[in-house]
Amino acid sequence: MKIAMGSDHAGWSLKEEIKEWLTKQGHEVIDFGTHDATPCDYPDFVLPAARAVARGTAERGIVLGGSGNGEAMAANKIRGIRCGLCLSTELARLNRAHNDGNVLSLGARMISSALAIDILQVWLATPFEGGRHLARLAKVNGLGSE
Repeated sequence: MKIAMGSDHAGWSLKEEIKEWLTKQGHEVIDFGTHDATPCDYPDFVLPAARAVARGTAERGIVLGGSGNGEAMAANKIRGIRCGLCLSTELARLNRAHNDGNVLSLGARMISSALAIDILQVWLATPFEGGRHLARLAKVNGLGSE
């Protein structure tokens, strides 16, 4: 799977760990930065990653920051993105199964790297259930700037 990644300085170290893990699993990673721990603004790196998913250049995306909140908000500004902040494996499962999440947001200061990998494994492996969730997702997908 081709996966776009973007993070700020707070998420950089965890991004690097996840990137290494993804590569070992056979995934292709498109890294939009940041590339070190120098303080920076997360939209500069999260928005290009989300745009790559929206355009189909990447199949899924992962965005990271200190809490993951701002990163999720920024990613969700891009039409077609369904980004969820997942701080547990159950949230990751529900993000995919019920919401067909295509971008995962992680808070590097909120969870351990081991938990982040567990969350990622569940998120990557969980299919969208469809069914009763299709109508809800269609309503979400129809939203634009209001």
